[in-house]
Amino acid sequence: MPRAIATGQIAFGLVSIPVKLFSAAESSEKVSFNMLHGECGSRIQQKLFCPKDERNIERTEVVKGYEFSKGQYVLFSDEELKAMEEKSTQQIDITEFVKSDLIDPIYFDKPYYLGPDKNGSRAYTLLARALEETGRWAVAKYAARGKGYLVVIRPLGKGLVMQQLYYPNEIRSIDEIDIGDGEIKDNELKMAIQLAEMSASDEFHPENYRDEVRERVRGLIQKKIEGEEITALEDEPQAQVIDLMEALRRSLGGGSSKPASKPTAKSAPMKLREAKAAPAKAAKETRKAPQRSARTVSAKTVTAKRGR
Repeated sequence: MPRAIATGQIAFGLVSIPVKLFSAAESSEKVSFNMLHGECGSRIQQKLFCPKDERNIERTEVVKGYEFSKGQYVLFSDEELKAMEEKSTQQIDITEFVKSDLIDPIYFDKPYYLGPDKNGSRAYTLLARALEETGRWAVAKYAARGKGYLVVIRPLGKGLVMQQLYYPNEIRSIDEIDIGDGEIKDNELKMAIQLAEMSASDEFHPENYRDEVRERVRGLIQKKIEGEEITALEDEPQAQVIDLMEALRRSLGGGSSKPASKPTAKSAPMKLREAKAAPAKAAKETRKAPQRSARTVSAKTVTAKRGR
């Protein structure tokens, strides 16, 4: 069972629901690389450097400041910074209930699972059922870690998710993007709709997708550990179709604009089958070098060369 990262209380009218917060997403699967000294393999350290005094400084010499004008700062002590923080009440105050389709996903930030804390199971279930039956989400304010957050509480299965939202000032307007004045023809729109319907699904199954890039990178890293060399794959030339109608016809599987039958699970479009076979093809094309021990380095075992 995952460990709770925090506890809190949902204020639901005069009802108080004790809850536990759990991280809903994990980032441990990310492949990361460390910065090493190419000569000896030691992991490098980042130093704090003062350009005015032209020397490295210790962290104890560092203070925080706010730049109110170019090159001018007002300094703050740790006590002053602490005084400016929002008081962490761990209280989740519901302000309103809105229809779920009124909140655009662009506002979604971090998700957290909510679980009932001690003696909170009945009230927790009551809120989850009420949200499910009404098709509404609870908009709330949440103060934690010295900050104030805008969140929504929404049902998921038999439980609740607290979805942290961006504030409106944190979202850029799409009007800032130059979309242009592209005009489309009626037959182009019909073919585009037909193409979308070919791969349409009434359900979304995220378990059918996986991070193929991460899997490929991990596989190549393992090959490197085993002493093999890795070479970049050459990009396959792809024909560029300038004509929009021609691109739509090819996407639909031929040179004709006649309606195509909806593919079944056994007869998926060729392009989808090729996409699924790409990782296996990439693994075969990776050039295999003569077997030898991998060049692994450790800051504790590698001795820097001297006398240079």
